[in-house]
Amino acid sequence: MSEEKEVVVSTEIAPKTDKENENSTVIDFKMVTFSLADRDYSIDIMHVKEIAKASRFTFVPNTLPFVLGVYNLRGEIIPILDLRLFFNIEVPEHDDNKLENMLILTVDDQKFGVVVDKIDKVIGVQKSTIQPPHPLFGDINIKYIDGVVESNNRLYVLLDITKIFSSKEVAESHSANHYPVKPAVTEAVKAPAANGGLKAAATAAAQKAPEASTVPKEPEIDLKFVKESLQNYSKFYLSPVNESWVKHRYTEWSDKGKKQIQNEAESKQFLENFWSTCTDSWWTKEFASSVEKVLPDNSAKQIIVWNPGCGKGMETYSLACVLKKRYPDSKIRIYAQDIDLLSVSNAALMSIPAKLATDWYGSYLTKKANGEYTFSQEIKDSIMFEYHDCKNANALPMVDIIFARDILSLLDEKSQEAVAADFLEKMKGNGIAIIGENETMPSSLNFAEKTVGTLVAYSKD
Repeated sequence: MSEEKEVVVSTEIAPKTDKENENSTVIDFKMVTFSLADRDYSIDIMHVKEIAKASRFTFVPNTLPFVLGVYNLRGEIIPILDLRLFFNIEVPEHDDNKLENMLILTVDDQKFGVVVDKIDKVIGVQKSTIQPPHPLFGDINIKYIDGVVESNNRLYVLLDITKIFSSKEVAESHSANHYPVKPAVTEAVKAPAANGGLKAAATAAAQKAPEASTVPKEPEIDLKFVKESLQNYSKFYLSPVNESWVKHRYTEWSDKGKKQIQNEAESKQFLENFWSTCTDSWWTKEFASSVEKVLPDNSAKQIIVWNPGCGKGMETYSLACVLKKRYPDSKIRIYAQDIDLLSVSNAALMSIPAKLATDWYGSYLTKKANGEYTFSQEIKDSIMFEYHDCKNANALPMVDIIFARDILSLLDEKSQEAVAADFLEKMKGNGIAIIGENETMPSSLNFAEKTVGTLVAYSKD
């Protein structure tokens, strides 16, 4: 078996009181919530050991299709199951190097990893509020549903993990009715499946895996020097906001024989793939289209936008054009801010490359008497460029959209938390925030997520 590389970012889940239940007198049940195909599900937190991100699991032959392989979790070999495939949910194609969201579960003192679309948060409820299962509440067999619970206007299907992992019919029904498994493979998994369902199938996968010594181990990563080097050379602050990407990148970096970041050039090289699509450049038609798709419906007469870290203004002008296309009947108002005084001072006088006139920008440009192009007066009037450090107090009105790509990673960890909290405070109820493609909002804040292509829109939960 060829060696495969994996990267893990794990976080111990600690139960915590959920604000949405502050009016309840007793919270006697906690669950971890997640999504599958945009549906909300949950699992009793007592079965959840931790959450993790990983990629490229070690393949094991002659196992059920929903068994992705095995994985070395700090020296312990555990089977990895794709809950989407298990429930016959279509899984979108993705890059093999993309980190998957995993819940590490324990069932009868046995440990498993299950892959889901997105892991949300921990919610505390009263057991008395859990309603009996009903087929209408999910696309899965009712016998695997422990109940249905409503929290903060969202309906969660509570899965019975014990039944899922112990049902005797589970693996047989999947291999016989849902998946085009070759006969030889079917026979190989049918016997263990019949005697223990999903749990037995997963256990069989772990038993068929090579000895622990031959399975690639999770690398012992000491990011202290990386953290110091990136901060010193690039003013990039490693934190939970970007740690997943940094660990994944460090594995690639060390595979090339590099162990240190010794100068500014190496720091720049390390971060070259971190920055989001079309950062500090004019947007391609494809990226502009992806931004338009993630923008929410909004019939307001005025759309207020906060764009901290606007730089030289290319992103702000591009955003203004997309917003005008998405909300043609609304007045657009963008507060574009940066700590580079020269950039924000020159942004309003920016020279526009002639090639943009033949690109998707064409309808938003006008030609001056000297033959040069400039943005239409409507686009110009929609933008207010100003010098401001987002770490300081900001007298902005409530905003519909926050566009702050890659900015959090350039702030120290304390400021990251404060600025992200400011995002949450200034967003309207139906507002969204878009941050860097390789960043995540601090877990301490209650943001909901919606992924569209490479973009994630954060909203108030």
